[in-house]
Amino acid sequence: MYLTLEHITKIFPGRGQEGLVTAVEDVSLEIGKGEFFTLLGPSGCGKTTTLRLIAGFEFPTSGKIILDGRQLEDVPPNKRDMAMVFQSYAIFPHLSVFENIAYGLRIKKLANDEIRQRVARIMALTKLTGLENRMPNQMSGGQQQRVSLARALVVEPKVLLFDEPLSNLDAKLREEMRFEIRDLQRRLDITSIYVTHDQEEALALSDRIAVMHRGKLAQLGTPEEIYERPRSKFVADFIGLANFLPAHVQTMHDGQANVLVGETPLRVSSSTNAIPETNALIFVRPSDVKIVNGDATENLLEGQVTKATYLGEKVDYRVRIGENMELRVQTDEATRHAPGERVKLYLPTAHAWLIGEE
Repeated sequence: MYLTLEHITKIFPGRGQEGLVTAVEDVSLEIGKGEFFTLLGPSGCGKTTTLRLIAGFEFPTSGKIILDGRQLEDVPPNKRDMAMVFQSYAIFPHLSVFENIAYGLRIKKLANDEIRQRVARIMALTKLTGLENRMPNQMSGGQQQRVSLARALVVEPKVLLFDEPLSNLDAKLREEMRFEIRDLQRRLDITSIYVTHDQEEALALSDRIAVMHRGKLAQLGTPEEIYERPRSKFVADFIGLANFLPAHVQTMHDGQANVLVGETPLRVSSSTNAIPETNALIFVRPSDVKIVNGDATENLLEGQVTKATYLGEKVDYRVRIGENMELRVQTDEATRHAPGERVKLYLPTAHAWLIGEE
């Protein structure tokens, strides 16, 4: 692999130098050349510390960082052949767009002709041509972020690092920049590591995602694997909307499980090595639960609609199952169901997953 983290741990002194805080605990990752890799998780999960360890802004307490065969954990940031795009843009307010982008090349003492050629090329790629003499305070947030991206790309780093670069932009511009970054990364085939707490952003951008929780790696996989087959309640709940139903496992066979939800038998898929005659959780997305009439004869739960919310393209229902369980259902079907109405819910085996109890 192009970039490898081997059993990386980072421990900081506690506040007032009292005790110790483990920010990253025994994290191992292998990232391929040209891959767009995202570190995803809530605040305090260790994702930004991991990025800073890769960049060299922090040094690991233990473990190894290897880039293209070179061990890096004791190498300073300016010697790692990496560049970072920051959340706050971090562009120089007293320099023009051209000089901001050229800054890293001047540090490297490149010839003026080469600097002009490389800056012109990267400005064209980042849609900044014609803004060479503009000052940062004359630019929009999206333009400033493009300058930050161009400045990182122009030095042609081996690895491009992103520290929540879109969080200061409004929703529409954030979506536009998301696709621009991904398109640019693919065209340049540059290894990229992206930190975000935004699940939708991670799903849209990434080749693979590492979900982090309390300093540890909770799950690693493609966006489809993370979204459709989470291995824990934390991952399922953090990525998108989720329903959880307590279940009792009866039998396991060929990746499927026969379970009881209350007194109702269901057949579900399994992403865990659940043990028969133990308790577990069924995870299912609201969009995968179907309200049916007489179409299905198995994998049915009966309940009462307690709330119906119109969302334009779909309707969001809350359906009470028994005394203490409630399922959220989102459907675009034409038939509407009013609060108080009894309905039957179908849970497709392929989309209802058994996960470990937490």
